[in-house]
Amino acid sequence: MPEQQSLESDLAAVTRLLGRQPSGGFVVVVRDPDGSPIVIRNSPFLHDGTPMPTLFWLCDLDLNRRVSTLEAEGGVRRAQGEVPRDDIEDAHRRYSALRETFIDDSGSELRPSGGVAGTRTGVKCLHAHFAWHLAGGDDAVGRWVEKNLPD
Repeated sequence: MPEQQSLESDLAAVTRLLGRQPSGGFVVVVRDPDGSPIVIRNSPFLHDGTPMPTLFWLCDLDLNRRVSTLEAEGGVRRAQGEVPRDDIEDAHRRYSALRETFIDDSGSELRPSGGVAGTRTGVKCLHAHFAWHLAGGDDAVGRWVEKNLPD
């Protein structure tokens, strides 16, 4: 893997991948072999102080396209039907608890809420589950996405 990327080069790369400037702080937590960002970990708050419930964000263009294809083919409904409900709810609790570790209690009274992609129950966004899985999170839905990802 290439040496540590600079904040400026990461900002430029993530801006290109997202098609816009990020609205909050982030760090790259998963890179491809060339050093390009695959997954970022967002700050729990945007630059303007708005809570950001999505801690992990999939920014790799090819993976985004493939996960979008899976979603378009009914993947959210399928994942929700095939992954045990207790595993999904447990993932939401752990994700929320992890996000809390990045919040400084001296800040705003507003806080991000919910679990993966800001929801507390069910499956809302396969991208968010898969991003957390790639970043090392124990996410049954993320594992399901990996197994069902189209080529």
